[in-house]
Amino acid sequence: MTVVSVAKDYGLALRQVELAHGGQRFLGPLSLTVAPGEVVTVMGPSGCGKSSLLAFVCGTLDPALTGAGRLLLNGAEIGDRPPEERRIGILFQDDLLFPHLSVAGNLAFGLPPEMRDRKTRRARIEEALAEADMAEFYDRDPVTLSGGQRARVALLRTLLSEPCALLLDEPFAKLDVALRARFRSFVFDHARAQALPTLLVTHDPQDATDAGGPVLEIDAAGRMLATKTPRLSQSGPHHS
Repeated sequence: MTVVSVAKDYGLALRQVELAHGGQRFLGPLSLTVAPGEVVTVMGPSGCGKSSLLAFVCGTLDPALTGAGRLLLNGAEIGDRPPEERRIGILFQDDLLFPHLSVAGNLAFGLPPEMRDRKTRRARIEEALAEADMAEFYDRDPVTLSGGQRARVALLRTLLSEPCALLLDEPFAKLDVALRARFRSFVFDHARAQALPTLLVTHDPQDATDAGGPVLEIDAAGRMLATKTPRLSQSGPHHS
C-alpha cells in the first residue's frame, strides 16, 4: 500500500482503491490523500490505469470495469454518489467546448443549477473572464479562439461549477511548449487559490515538477512503485 500526503479530514482521500476488468485486478490497491491546494501527480506507462483511476474517482468508470475501495471528500463518503453529486471537476486533453454556444454560453453551462438569476449569472461569468484576462470574450464564438484561450475557457467552466476537488487528465498534452508552461501555471495557481485537492495524470516530468506535490509512480501492471517529490527526482525515488 502506498500513502501520499496526510490530511486529517479535509481533501480528497482514496482508501484501498482497486480497479479490475473481468475479475482481474489491473490497478491497486492504492491509498492516498490529496490535501486542499495540493497537486499530486500520477505517472506511469500508457494503459496502466491512470485515466481509469480518475474516472473511478469522479464516478464515470467504464461499465466494463469494476472499482472497489473508499472515496472521501472533505471527510464525507462519495463513492456511492452519482457523478453530478460528487462535486469533482475534471479537465481532459480536449477542451470539449460546445461549438454552438458562445464563450459565455459555455461558461453558463458550468454554473450551479441553483444560480438562476440572469443578472447574477452574467455577473459571475464576467467576473471569471476578467480574472482570466478575457473580459472582451463574452460573446465570442469558440471557433475563433486560440488553443490557449480555449483551454482557459474550459478551466473556467470547470471552476464555475464550484468543485471541491479537481482532476486533470493530461490537459496540457496537446499544447505547444510555451503555451503549455503558461496554462500549467494558470491551472495550478487557480487550484491553490481555491484550495482544491488536485490529482494530475501526465507523462511529462515537467508537469510534475511544476505541480510541486508528491509524485506517484505506477508500473505497467498497475502496481505502486514509489512516491517522491520533484526536487528528489535527481537522486532517485523514495520508496514507502
